[in-house]
Amino acid sequence: MPSPTRTPNPRLAIAVLCAGGLTAALTQTLVIPIQSDLPRLLDTSAANAAWVVTVTLLAGAVAMPIAGRLADLFGKKRVMVASAALLVVGSALVALSSTLVPVLAGRALQGLAMGFIPVAISLIRQIVPPQMAGSAVAAMSATLGVGGAIGLPLSAWIVEVGDWHALFWVSTVLAALITVLTALAIPHIHDGAPGRFDWVGAIGLAVGLVSLLVGVSKATTWGWGDARTLGAMVAGVVVLLVWGAFEMRQAEPLVDLRATAKLPVLMTNVAAVAIGFGMMAQAIVVPQLLQLPEATGYGLGQSVLAAGLWMAPGGLVMMLFAPVSGRLIATIGARITLMIGAAVLGAGYLVAYVLMDAPWQLLLVSCILSAGVGIGYAAMPTLILDAVPPREAGAAVGLNALMRSVGTTVAAAVMGTLLTSNTTPMGRGFEIPTEDAFRLCFLVGAVAAFVGVAIAATIPRRKVDDTVVEHPEAAGVAAG
Repeated sequence: MPSPTRTPNPRLAIAVLCAGGLTAALTQTLVIPIQSDLPRLLDTSAANAAWVVTVTLLAGAVAMPIAGRLADLFGKKRVMVASAALLVVGSALVALSSTLVPVLAGRALQGLAMGFIPVAISLIRQIVPPQMAGSAVAAMSATLGVGGAIGLPLSAWIVEVGDWHALFWVSTVLAALITVLTALAIPHIHDGAPGRFDWVGAIGLAVGLVSLLVGVSKATTWGWGDARTLGAMVAGVVVLLVWGAFEMRQAEPLVDLRATAKLPVLMTNVAAVAIGFGMMAQAIVVPQLLQLPEATGYGLGQSVLAAGLWMAPGGLVMMLFAPVSGRLIATIGARITLMIGAAVLGAGYLVAYVLMDAPWQLLLVSCILSAGVGIGYAAMPTLILDAVPPREAGAAVGLNALMRSVGTTVAAAVMGTLLTSNTTPMGRGFEIPTEDAFRLCFLVGAVAAFVGVAIAATIPRRKVDDTVVEHPEAAGVAAG
């Protein structure tokens, strides 16, 4: 294992990495409070304005596996500093812009900064003592969800008290601070490995992913049977299949598909899709239910800011459960911990099915769901890191983060379709989702989570899962 050039302060390093992850994830929800106003603010059509959200998700999905591979080749700290710098440039570009094209460019750069998170996760084991590794990985993994949960009320408040550009000036300042702290507080690890970067593979992966995810994310708007939707998804699948065949013939591929085909890695990545779906479903459904007018009989009449505040405690719960997940991983193993997290997530949706009549009930639901995400998200990178060699850790964790992103994208499309296909009139020419549509969304979320439990159960047991409880003194080392 490579060693740092100087003795790091592990707690400071963990704090900086988590702050960086939170800042990167925050950008995913920054524009949600102003999404309906974007056509007016940018002087463009609603269809074009929707890309301000979509382009960040697409760039983030592409960036995560590519950033992981670059980190394996050139060193993790360098890639994290570069990712944070991209966030600075992207945020500043949007803050200075009021037209569509530069805003899209800036949002794409913000998405590319998401590569910070999987690289940071893969670095943790190299810079913290073994007994801290489990909890540190758990905390870092939770930032994917916590950043989004905190971003909604924060951005809603900023928009209420100031101009929408202030959202991105805040992001610029935070990103600049993270860039400096990453450069100064994270020890440089001589962990780069000789090799070449697979540019053809990177382009092929980007084209395939963007095409597939555009089709999925636009399915609600275009229609699942629309030629554009089907064409984009089919083209994406075809490109990814060709890309996979190409990668299998490379001596130094972007993603080692043979390693990812190992059962522990493969099933963890499949579970990541299901659990990512479960996480995103509540982020789509609960805010809408909170904000519907009370006149509907089931809407709760909350403002955007109030809805965000009702959901904000879920982000804190997610972070609080990160050390709980670390302890579970150390005592009963990552596989069982992942199953517990997915089961809690599924249970939360079942609670939501019967408790959706008051804001405090949805607050309770959000906290249960967030606890499940906090537990499950921490276990997945641990399973990946246990199954791949250190020289491939960055790319492997990046691919797992990508699979979670695929799950969240599919969830957004499916939830959007369910909510728009079962509506009731509300005023002249205006329709809203019915109460049954919301309940159906909660049931689908529960099914996805319990499918995640079943998939996680198929992950092969590691020897440590059987022995760690009998030898608790080894638990810290096993978690690391």
